[in-house]
Amino acid sequence: MPNRFLQLSPEERQAFRRNAERWLQMNAQQRQALREMEKAHRARVKNEADAALRQSGLKLSGKEREQFEERYFQERRKLEQSLRKEFDNKREKVLPQLNERLKNEFESHERSGSPSGSSTPGK
Repeated sequence: MPNRFLQLSPEERQAFRRNAERWLQMNAQQRQALREMEKAHRARVKNEADAALRQSGLKLSGKEREQFEERYFQERRKLEQSLRKEFDNKREKVLPQLNERLKNEFESHERSGSPSGSSTPGK
């Protein structure tokens, strides 16, 4: 484990530390729920790796298959992190517009004296 930790980028180390701190603050039920979610996620990704291997047409031995799955997990993790960053960046660009729109909407409610919940979209 120490060697693996040292191989992480500074950002990944920081994320690891944050996650470890959160883990220590969780109660037993929260930890178990997180374990179950991770177990389900790993099973889902393993099924996807198996499907990718079948679709590739490759016939790999046991060790090669394990290496393929490990690489699939690694690449999948990188892809998910990249997509998460992209999504977060887009959200940060749009949130100020959303906040301004809501501010204007509720300022007009405030000025007109109408209840703020009366014109909620989608109701």
